[in-house]
Amino acid sequence: MSPYLLLGFLIAGIMHTFIPGKYFHKYLSKKSFRSVINAALIGIPLPLCSCGVIPTAMSMRKDGASKGAVTSFLIATPQTGVDSIMATFSLMGLPFAIIRPIAALFTAVAGGFLVNKGDKCCQGNEETSSCCCHSHSHAEEHSCQCHSHAEEPTCQCHSHSEEHTCHCHKSFLSKVKDALTYAYVDMVEDIGKWLVVGLVIAGIITTVIPTEYFAFFKDNTLASMLLVLLISMPMYLCATGSIPIAVALMMKGLTPGAALVLLVAGPACNFASILILRKFLGTRTLLLYLGSIVFGSIIFGCLVDWLQFAGHVDFLRQLHVSHACCDHGPSLFNWACTILLALMLINALLLPKLGLRKKKCCCH
Repeated sequence: MSPYLLLGFLIAGIMHTFIPGKYFHKYLSKKSFRSVINAALIGIPLPLCSCGVIPTAMSMRKDGASKGAVTSFLIATPQTGVDSIMATFSLMGLPFAIIRPIAALFTAVAGGFLVNKGDKCCQGNEETSSCCCHSHSHAEEHSCQCHSHAEEPTCQCHSHSEEHTCHCHKSFLSKVKDALTYAYVDMVEDIGKWLVVGLVIAGIITTVIPTEYFAFFKDNTLASMLLVLLISMPMYLCATGSIPIAVALMMKGLTPGAALVLLVAGPACNFASILILRKFLGTRTLLLYLGSIVFGSIIFGCLVDWLQFAGHVDFLRQLHVSHACCDHGPSLFNWACTILLALMLINALLLPKLGLRKKKCCCH
């Protein structure tokens, strides 16, 4: 995985530095199907985990993004990212690398659409055209103004909290430096711990747990998926760290569809994000969020297993290729990338705790 991870981190750093943050908010404010699609398309390549995506989504909501767009963004973003897509391709093959972002797109759009449909905000009684705007927080106070246009009133929230604007004008070389710092320091710090955890769990599953434990679930699509959902949804799994675990489960006999369920549901759900989302967006939105992920992952998991067992697509081919390559040993280039990635992990995980890294001004 290491060469593809390094490349994915680089692309993520370039996106983070050279694409202004206002661009993401511009197309998400309307309560429309297009805003839901825009949010999913923006979120799919972004390298944010299920916890890291929440502050970004809260900022988008305060800047005027609809609930449906925020929900779509929250579903799509943790599942994928340019780094995890590259790593998926390297370890699981092209079919998984293609189906994974497609599943993220459809589950996100479905969840956002349902939330916009069910959202009754700003739909007060017709006589008073009253508006309910739930954008209050403990830290900031918001005032809401309602404007009725034709049949559907809209709600605008204005924050009285202090706004900090960074008016930095950086040179191209400074931006390149920021991109590399974000790619190989900040990003590795954000997901490095969970990547290591995922690799350790995968190693334990592969070497310690006997294959017979999974015999009941072998080639049993629905049972495999329910098992994976039960295990993965409460856990914290980042999009990249879930890949080796999915491979280990397939090696033990679980179906490719069950592996896809892990790749979809694992990164998008965990107890921490569920609690925050309930407080941030409400119980109804949370239930639609979870339902979209669960049913969407099962539908795409069944599709993958049907394609596999019908002989249309071989999702297990990369496992056999990887075993064959392992017989010859990794190349010097792979060793170099692995050593470099290991050094970056050490740098990212140790230096912040030792207080050796300076905080930089964040100018987007």
